[in-house]
Amino acid sequence: MSWRTTSLRAVAEISLGRQRAPEHAEGRDLVPYLRAANVLDGHLDLRDVKRMNFTRSEQKLYSLRPGDVLVTEGSGSINSVGAAAVWQGEIEGTVCFQNTLLRLRPRREVDGRFLGWWARAAFASKIFASIASGASINHLSADRVRSLPFSFPAVEEQVRISDFLDRETRRIDRMIFLRCHQQELLAEREASRVSAAVRGARIPGKRGNSRLEWLGDVPASWSVAPVSSQFDVKLGKQLNPGRVDGSYLKPYLRNVNVQWDAIDAKDLLYMNFPPSERARYEVRPGDLLICEGGEPGRAAIWQGGLDEVYYQKALHRARSRGRSLTRWLFYCLRAAAAADVFTSAGTTTTISHLTGEQLNSQRFPFPEASIQSRIAKELDEAADSDRRLLALLRKQVVLLQERRQAVISAAMNGDIDPSAGRHRTSVLSV
Repeated sequence: MSWRTTSLRAVAEISLGRQRAPEHAEGRDLVPYLRAANVLDGHLDLRDVKRMNFTRSEQKLYSLRPGDVLVTEGSGSINSVGAAAVWQGEIEGTVCFQNTLLRLRPRREVDGRFLGWWARAAFASKIFASIASGASINHLSADRVRSLPFSFPAVEEQVRISDFLDRETRRIDRMIFLRCHQQELLAEREASRVSAAVRGARIPGKRGNSRLEWLGDVPASWSVAPVSSQFDVKLGKQLNPGRVDGSYLKPYLRNVNVQWDAIDAKDLLYMNFPPSERARYEVRPGDLLICEGGEPGRAAIWQGGLDEVYYQKALHRARSRGRSLTRWLFYCLRAAAAADVFTSAGTTTTISHLTGEQLNSQRFPFPEASIQSRIAKELDEAADSDRRLLALLRKQVVLLQERRQAVISAAMNGDIDPSAGRHRTSVLSV
């Protein structure tokens, strides 16, 4: 089957959408319109469609019809400019588009779905990114897009290729969905496992009311006490412009460095910590660092690796008083966060905060240290197993995504026989 090559302008009408201004938000002709936020790679997100005023003549210029291909015209990231999807008339009535999108309207010799697959291949292979320009925001020029080369077979073959890609990518997307769902199930299983362990669900014997609604009953031999009874909790040092220079610049940890059970110390900032502040703000191996804001209660144990490291006010440092383990407190925080204890109890403005007073007074179950150690060890072993499985699932998702793109690219290069679903010259592999 022979393919023709020409410029995109020869086979498609390419238009930029209408600019939005404050005065367009009112009027008698309010019409739904799509913008860059509605166009993702390969599909449309229509959960939040805005409306603005389009006159009758403007509706003729900027309305969409089935088969039109929408391409994001601008983005703050060079990797997201040029995302494309085909409009199939998902919303009844007149729908227009904004100037953050380009509309590629195929002429008679080109099938709209085929043009949409071509646009997805151009996005994935960075063709759109290569012709984008701009500083903080990257833009696609309609003229540059019009000049792109476009290769295509007869319309009947275009339809067969589009049908094949619809089927094949749907199958791959289903596998990706299942792998992602498995990851969600792993997270749910971990949350359930930690919650059961913290409440001593597998401990035999008499049980008592913890008087904590989110926790329920616990073994009667376990004490339920405030964090302050088991740990010395202190908030980090306040950052201000006068403390970013000085004679005692030291690396410090921020909220962003602390994730669940992991501390990223590769990109640390520096602040002045004189020797008199070392005891107050230094982080020692075994200290538990707890996020005060952002995701209140998110925590990880500092395992060492730096001679000296300190911490900022966005973090609490919990240090054992000798009766309980920081690893046990970590799992208590994990269970409480999963139950939304901190977001519901925290003070909420733009974000929730877990104050030192709230953290110190927060009550958790504290069995004997030997029991804490045994349960934490069991949870650690289960978490290690989950991490290995999670890494495998993520790798499979990446491979499936690569497979999907390889299939699209091969089909759009004419290297796949859509009737047989195989590569024309070799077995398609990634």
